[in-house]
Amino acid sequence: MTAARTDEDDIQALAKGGRTNVFGFVLRLAARMPFLFIAGRLYGPEALGRFAYALLIVEFAAQLASLGLRRGLAELLSKGDRPQAHIIADALLAAMAASALGAAFFIALPQLMFPNSGITGLDRFLPLAIFAIVATDIALSALAYKFDIVSSVRARAVVEPWTISIAAGVFYFYSARDGLILAYVASLVAALFFALWPLWRSYGAPRGWRPSLTRSLGIAQRNLPLAAADAAEWGSRRLDLAILGLFASPAVVGIYYVAQQVASLPQKLKSSFDPILGPVITRNLQTRNYAEIAKQVGQVGFWIIAAQAGIALALGIPGEAVMGLIGPEFVGGTGALAFLLAAEVAAATAVVSETALVYMARHRNLLISIGMLAVQALVSVGLIQLAKDLPVKPEYVGLYQAAAVACGLMISLGIGSLVKSRFLSHLLGHKIRVLRWALLAAVAAGALLGMAFVSLPARFEWVELMVGVPAILGLYGWIIWRWGFGTEDRVLFRKKPN
Repeated sequence: MTAARTDEDDIQALAKGGRTNVFGFVLRLAARMPFLFIAGRLYGPEALGRFAYALLIVEFAAQLASLGLRRGLAELLSKGDRPQAHIIADALLAAMAASALGAAFFIALPQLMFPNSGITGLDRFLPLAIFAIVATDIALSALAYKFDIVSSVRARAVVEPWTISIAAGVFYFYSARDGLILAYVASLVAALFFALWPLWRSYGAPRGWRPSLTRSLGIAQRNLPLAAADAAEWGSRRLDLAILGLFASPAVVGIYYVAQQVASLPQKLKSSFDPILGPVITRNLQTRNYAEIAKQVGQVGFWIIAAQAGIALALGIPGEAVMGLIGPEFVGGTGALAFLLAAEVAAATAVVSETALVYMARHRNLLISIGMLAVQALVSVGLIQLAKDLPVKPEYVGLYQAAAVACGLMISLGIGSLVKSRFLSHLLGHKIRVLRWALLAAVAAGALLGMAFVSLPARFEWVELMVGVPAILGLYGWIIWRWGFGTEDRVLFRKKPN
């Protein structure tokens, strides 16, 4: 196989993953909104904020327990020195041992999950969810190594969100206190089943495999820098909620959580590229084809930024109408939503650059990530203090603080993107071209059209959502397609001929 043919196949694989991810985003959006609507209308912002903070702790523990295998598994499988089913079994064993430690710790100290409220009902046992989260992530990463993104979309974009939406409504009538926790656990168990079944069909049973403490410890030790980098990157998306929880009431945390959930939808577009881009990068690293890596990182980076900028415009400009769908008390989170959507666009370059950095300079990448967390914490706390001194009514201070931490996140992620892209470009010896002039033109046109819709009288708010959102996306997408996409970019929208 020629190098040119390999590069073409890589682009086709990335494009196929991109098509599937965009489809998955649409499904995820359709499924996430019912959950937010049910949780906001039935449980209210205070209960939702309490639930959100507990999830913050549990999912952070799950990130650590996954040992960086969400991205590191591709490197292990690419070596090919042992049967792939055995490598996956070793990875699962190591991660389950780490999950057991994390679950036991938080079951013993549940106050860390619920610092501002009492421990009741099933609260103490929420950390058992760590096992399901970690096992699902590793299974889907193994499937993605074979370019099976459909299973990820099925588990993450269909089964998990629809299960939690339906279960939240059902369990409310069983227990308004434990309903959200029960719904969350049910969604994780359902997603785990739909991850393990295709994993078994794809790789088969690990016949002849024997557990080995030495191998498991070796996997954990090798992946510690990657695990820390994953935790730092993930923490950058949750540190804002943790900081806000220290200064604001649970109700404000609940409002911010809704804004965060809406804004995190486009985040899935780039995070789901990791297992697809990872194998492509590792193969080119083995041949030292640095120019191709720079090209692929730049191309995927543009795809992600283009998609996220369009989504940010479509959801951010009519932000009051979007937040109002969850409940009238959530409209105050519109400012936070706007900053969070902008933060997702700012972070895209850092994420695709990090996909290569974790293989080329994982320790230095980790130091950069930790540094950005420190910047985020300092900027966010500083902006919160400024928000406290604003001449506004006391009941609005919390909402301004929510917008302040979102702004801090946007600033830190923007700095991180600049630093990591420059660092990767230096390592590769080639420029990484992500931004294109057509993107700026599309953003400007979409923003002007969006402002025209939001200037309509309040009684036409439904027009903003039903007509305005598709119109913004349509105009924006047409400009990107017409002037932003080249020949190789257009493979994102067409299947490879047989």
